[in-house]
Amino acid sequence: MSGVFVTGTGTEVGKTVVAAAIARTAAASGRRVAVFKPAVSGLDEGGEPDHALLRRAAGSSQPDEEIAPYRYGPAVSPHLAAELAGETIDPRRLRAGAGAAAAAGDTLIVEGVGGFLVPLTLGSIGSRAAGYLIRDLARDLALPIVIAASAGLGTINHTLLTVEAVRAAGLEVAAVVLTPWPDEPGELERSNRETIAGLGEVRVDALPSLHLDEPASWPALEVDGL
Repeated sequence: MSGVFVTGTGTEVGKTVVAAAIARTAAASGRRVAVFKPAVSGLDEGGEPDHALLRRAAGSSQPDEEIAPYRYGPAVSPHLAAELAGETIDPRRLRAGAGAAAAAGDTLIVEGVGGFLVPLTLGSIGSRAAGYLIRDLARDLALPIVIAASAGLGTINHTLLTVEAVRAAGLEVAAVVLTPWPDEPGELERSNRETIAGLGEVRVDALPSLHLDEPASWPALEVDGL
């Protein structure tokens, strides 16, 4: 399948915004963009859920269940949200769902949940059965990885660890995107960008805060290979 998988250095680092910007850019170039997110939690908190923003950015007509097969109210890790709902996330359903979404368009934009090693299912703690992580889904889909990261203090360590984890899984890091990038970046932000690019040997882009209700105002965010 053609597309990218957007992961992050953790939660609340702009994964959905980065994935939406990529989807919007691809759609504006004339592609039929499909979007997919394995699980969404935090629906009880209100506001536009991640899968709805992705659909709007892509100009897609996919139903909720096609974009996000598992959707939960509490704002917790997906494996815990599933447990609280009395169910288990099925990796086979995720792989099939991503494949079906990919068949609906020219390009598939996948957004992960939390960071790269967030569990979707848990195996036996302390055993070799580690469960099924976001890393494993990304490896199964074999898409290039875009890493969303914050621009401020601490991002060098978090981002380089994620770059290493992605490459250790045998996957390509297409780009790192620092967001929200300030209108007037200071020495810290500029140094972070240069250091990650140099030490990680990776392309580093920057994305400012977006007015989510005005997709036409979003800057283009192009990824090599799309």
